Amino acid sequence: MAKLYDSEAGNFTITLGGDTMLTRQLTIYSESRFLGLAKLFRESDVGLVNLEGCARYPDEGLPGITRGTFMTTPPPLLEDLKWFGVNMVTCANNHAFDYGEDGMLATIDHLDEAGIAHSGTGGNMSEARAPGYLETPNGRVGVVSATATYRPWNAAAVQRPDLPGRPGVNPLANGKTYRVDGKAFAELARMSKRLGFDMEKTRARGHFYSDKEVPPDASDRIDIFGERFEKANGFATVSHADGDDLEENLRWIREARRQADWVVFSLHYHEFGGKSLAKAKTRTEVQEPADFVIDVAHAAIDAGADLFAGHGSHIPLGIEVYKDKPILYSTGNMIFQNETVKFFPHEAYRRFDLGPEATPADFLDARTGGGTKGHVAHEGFWENIVVTCSYRKGALSEIRVHPIEQGFGRPRPQRGRPMLAQGAVAKRVLGRIKTISKQYGTDMRISGNTGIIKVGGTRRKR
Repeated sequence: MAKLYDSEAGNFTITLGGDTMLTRQLTIYSESRFLGLAKLFRESDVGLVNLEGCARYPDEGLPGITRGTFMTTPPPLLEDLKWFGVNMVTCANNHAFDYGEDGMLATIDHLDEAGIAHSGTGGNMSEARAPGYLETPNGRVGVVSATATYRPWNAAAVQRPDLPGRPGVNPLANGKTYRVDGKAFAELARMSKRLGFDMEKTRARGHFYSDKEVPPDASDRIDIFGERFEKANGFATVSHADGDDLEENLRWIREARRQADWVVFSLHYHEFGGKSLAKAKTRTEVQEPADFVIDVAHAAIDAGADLFAGHGSHIPLGIEVYKDKPILYSTGNMIFQNETVKFFPHEAYRRFDLGPEATPADFLDARTGGGTKGHVAHEGFWENIVVTCSYRKGALSEIRVHPIEQGFGRPRPQRGRPMLAQGAVAKRVLGRIKTISKQYGTDMRISGNTGIIKVGGTRRKR
């Protein structure tokens, strides 16, 4: 059959950045390395980032319950994102409810008005889980986005025939099982009995709780302190995704596979794992995601996703090519302007014993110990990656890794805006990605200020 549409050629490019906390204009700047980064997004069919926070006006939403930054992006700045080349965003993250349900719903409205495709939040669970779609000259693109890091009351709820659903994020619940040796397990069991936890669970089972909520303890398993412990020969931590949430997300990936030419699954998470977790002194030294993230990434590809895009770690993590499909475990930060929001609620100031006369700068100084802790104290949070994936004849042909920097050590009003990295920073970032990607069997060649991963896949069935 002769080709009718350009999209039938199977040629497609997507450029992906990570967490985007935007509070200031982009369009007024003209540095060559800044415009060079924008060019990568503009020349791709899709420019995708994670919009972390709420796009809202001051009268849209009230402060929610969080311990981090109450992240607000003024809606007019969505036009700056479009100018930069971003035409699709994911919204499922732990900052989606920083200004409550109204702030989250306002974000959806403003994204729609700006003409930016999005997914991950909605008026009920089906809307939150459903793909967002973007029409491009080289095919229709669907993105399903979920978050593994969220507060339980921020998750969307399922619509019933007799009751509306609840607005919220698309959740991917997950948990941990701690494996301990026999001696430690015996002490945990003794503590549970002596402190009355055993009888508390017995009372709960006889009340309103289901067996799923308060499962019976076993000779080699005990739930205590809100965590699960298993008796083993040594010590280990095993993580797992909630089966129901995973299957529902896979169901919507399969839906997008039937409705779009290209499918992305995006996951926001703060959960780490691997060998580096036990030794890392700061978060910037962690190198691996939690076990369940790897399992979910593989399952998403198996269900039909062309690409897995991870973020939330605020540092870049490794890259895997699984069944000739790219898995970006985290691209880290893209735009990191979380220090120039205009207001913080009373609860934020109270954490540091600051009174009503305190200003946002007072809060930020207190939170960072005058710049000695947190994000501002570690360069790793300000050195990240943007990744371009190119497809030819329906198959992944190349992954290009572009190191970026966001002004570590500069004054607060300057840092946060991304630039293509050069010199020592580029070398450091690319060296990290090359090293930590080897555990997935990925070989990245470094050419100047770019990492290149060649892929010799076969054309996928359409």
